[in-house]
Amino acid sequence: MREIDNITLQFLKLEDYGDLKQAMIEAYPNIPEPFWKEKQLKVLVENFPEGQIVIMIDNEFAGCALSIRVDSNRFDNKHTYKEVTGNYTFNTHTPEGDILYGIDIFIRPKFRGLRLGRRLYDYRKELCERLNLKGILFGGRIPNYHKYSAEITPKEYIDRVRRKEIHDPVLDFQMSNDFHPTRILRGYLEGDKESKEYAVLLE
Repeated sequence: MREIDNITLQFLKLEDYGDLKQAMIEAYPNIPEPFWKEKQLKVLVENFPEGQIVIMIDNEFAGCALSIRVDSNRFDNKHTYKEVTGNYTFNTHTPEGDILYGIDIFIRPKFRGLRLGRRLYDYRKELCERLNLKGILFGGRIPNYHKYSAEITPKEYIDRVRRKEIHDPVLDFQMSNDFHPTRILRGYLEGDKESKEYAVLLE
């Protein structure tokens, strides 16, 4: 494991866009055009700066977490990623929202295994407490589901991941960070072939 001198968290800036785009390409190799456009990031940074956090390793961009505030009355039931992001415009963000909704969180592959994702989740938890929100919600991908989809339903898959009979890198990580699956979201992320477009709503 590499030696690290300095790990820092800082707010995302528009000047970080080039690093963020490259990091997303590395983090999501199986998703076509997996990166946000600069104008989309501009909306997040300007409207909710404290919700957009970058983790740096020795001054190198290592990962990022993006989030918005939403009204729980609108998004506590079934929804898609497209709906919760307002067709990817983030016009669903409201400063009075009582839920912190996780839009994205990713770590570049070369920095995985350093518990950086946990630091980003811890920041979200602290932000949620500081803003006195009801909680955190997000739709979690289940990228290993395609290997089992011919034999079992998404619900059975999640139950088997819970019992540690199946390993799912995303769901395992989220549950280890105290997030609890509450329901299955069908057709959540368009084009997510690995998850068969299913996701798990975690809170």
